[in-house]
Amino acid sequence: MEGFTIANIIKVGIQRGLKNLVPVLVNSILWIITIWIPYLNVGTTIGLWVGVIAKMSRDEEISMTEIFNPVYRKRMGEYFLVFGFIMAGVLVGMVFLYIPGIVIWIAWMLAPLLVVDKEVNPIEAINKSNAMTYGKKWTIFLGLVILEIAAIIALFIIYLILNWIFGFLGYFGSILRIVVIIAEYALFFTVIMAAISYIYGELTK
Repeated sequence: MEGFTIANIIKVGIQRGLKNLVPVLVNSILWIITIWIPYLNVGTTIGLWVGVIAKMSRDEEISMTEIFNPVYRKRMGEYFLVFGFIMAGVLVGMVFLYIPGIVIWIAWMLAPLLVVDKEVNPIEAINKSNAMTYGKKWTIFLGLVILEIAAIIALFIIYLILNWIFGFLGYFGSILRIVVIIAEYALFFTVIMAAISYIYGELTK
C-alpha cells in the first residue's frame, strides 16, 4: 500500500471530484426531487451514497440517472442491516468521550460499499472493513479532515470574491449567489465522495 498516503487522498479526491461534478450534481438533484417516493427513495439513496462512490473507485463513467439503477434496491435489506450496525457501534463509541466513535466509524466506513458493491454479508463486510483499515486509520482521518478544511477555506474564498462581484449585478447577482452556493455544496460533497472512493479502491486491491 505504498501509494496510499494523505497526499493521494487529497489529490485524487480533488481530481475525481472535479471530473465527476456534473453527474453527481444531476444525480443529487434527482435524489432530492424523488426523496418523497417510498421504496424508490431507498434505491436512490443507496445509489447516490454508495453506488456512485463505488463507480468512482474504478474510474467508471457515472450515468446522469445512476441512482435509478434497480441493482441498488437489490441489496436494500443488507444495506439497512450494515448501516444499523455501524450507527449502533458509533453511538456506543461516542458515549466513551467521542474518540472511540470516530475510530469505529473509520474502521467500518467501507462496510456499506462492500455490502452493495461486492455483495458481502453485513457482518463479514464490517469485519473486512475493519481489517482493511487496520493500521491506516490515521492516514484516512487526516486525509479526509485536511481535505475538508482545505475545501471549505477554498470555497469560502471563492464565494467571497464572487459575492463581491455579484454585488454590482443587483437582482441578477442574488440569483447567481444561490447558484454558486448550490454548486459549491455539490463540489464539496463530490470531492469528499471521490476521496472515499480512492480509499475504497486502494484498500480493496
